[in-house]
Amino acid sequence: MSVFRIEHLSKSFGELTVLKDITTTIEKGEIISIIGPSGTGKSTLLRCLNLLEMPSGGRIFFNDLDLLARTTNITKIRQRIGMVFQSFNLYNHLSVLDNLTLGPVKLLRKSKAEAELKAMELLKLVGLAEKAASFPDELSGGQKQRVAIARCLAMEPEVILFDEPTSALDPTMTSEVLAVIRRLAKEGMTMVIVTHEMEIARNISTRVFYMDEGFIYEEGTPQQIFENPQREKTREFINRVRRYTYRITSKDYDLYAMNAEIEAFCEKHLLSRRICHNVLLLAEEVLGLQRDFSDITLSLAYSEKDDRLEFIFESAGEPANPLEEGEREDDLGIILIKSRCDSIQYKYENGKNILLCGVKG
Repeated sequence: MSVFRIEHLSKSFGELTVLKDITTTIEKGEIISIIGPSGTGKSTLLRCLNLLEMPSGGRIFFNDLDLLARTTNITKIRQRIGMVFQSFNLYNHLSVLDNLTLGPVKLLRKSKAEAELKAMELLKLVGLAEKAASFPDELSGGQKQRVAIARCLAMEPEVILFDEPTSALDPTMTSEVLAVIRRLAKEGMTMVIVTHEMEIARNISTRVFYMDEGFIYEEGTPQQIFENPQREKTREFINRVRRYTYRITSKDYDLYAMNAEIEAFCEKHLLSRRICHNVLLLAEEVLGLQRDFSDITLSLAYSEKDDRLEFIFESAGEPANPLEEGEREDDLGIILIKSRCDSIQYKYENGKNILLCGVKG
C-alpha cells in the first residue's frame, strides 16, 4: 500500500526551480533515504510532503488522499505525518515531559494522565526517561534530538520525515540518534530521511533516492546505489570524486597555467609528488601526440573512497586511438605514457576519442 504517491511534483522560488517533475511512490513500512549534494532540493521535497512548502505543480497523495485538494484538512493530515528537524524545535520553557504531552493533549484530546503515561514509555524507548523533568537547555544536542523524535512519536504518526537529523551533532551524539532510528526501522515505522550519513542510508534503508539537478537522478536498493550506481553523478557522489577540468581550443594553449592548476589540484587533495609528476608528464605526452587542438578536454577525477586518480583525455575527431599498437608502439612518448599508468582504456563516444588512464601512485 502506498503511503505517498507523488506525480510530476515541481517547486519554484521565484525564478529558481528547485524541484523538477518528481514522480515516485513510498510504500508502507519503507525506509527511504534521500542523499545528494547540497542545494539539490532534498529538504524541499521533504517539506512538500507535509505541505510546509506548497508545490508549484504536480500532485501528492497521502493514503490516496489528494493533499492539494481544497477540501483536504492539512492540519489533521500533519498530525499523521511526523517531522523531525535538524534544529530540534523543542519548547525551551517546557520540561521534556511537557514537550511530549502538549500535542497529544491539545490536538489528540488525550487526558493529561494518558499523555504522560505514553510520554514516559517513549522516553524509555529513546533512553531518556530520567530526563523527563529536565528542560531542553539542560540536554546535549543528541539528547535534544532524541526528545524531538519521542515528541514526534507521541502524536502517533503513520510516517516520520527526518530532515538531516544528525547534521548539527558531533559523532558521539550522532550515534545516539542513529540508534533510535534503527530501532524504529526494526519496528516497521515508515520513514523518509534526508541525510548526509551514508552509514544510515546504506544500512537501514529499503530504498535510496540520489537527488541531483532538482529531481530523483537515480534510485535503487542500498546495494545498487552504493555498490553499483548506474549513472555518473551518482558514482561521483558515492565515491566522493573530486574533479578538475581544463579545456583547450587552440594549439597556443597556456601550458604553464594548466600545469599550475594541476599542481594546485594535487596539493589540495594531498596527492603525492610522484602522482603529480606522473599527471604532468601524461598531460604533456598525450598533448604531444595531438594534431587537432580545436576541441580537447583534459580532466582529473580523484576518488577519496578508493584513493585513486584517473586521468581522462577527450579529443574531437574521427575514431583514432593515439596509443594503438603498430608503427608507433616504440614511440618514446607512448612508452612514457604507458609507464605512468596502471590501467589504460580507449573508447569512442559522441564524436570524441576518450582515453581513461589510472595514474600510478
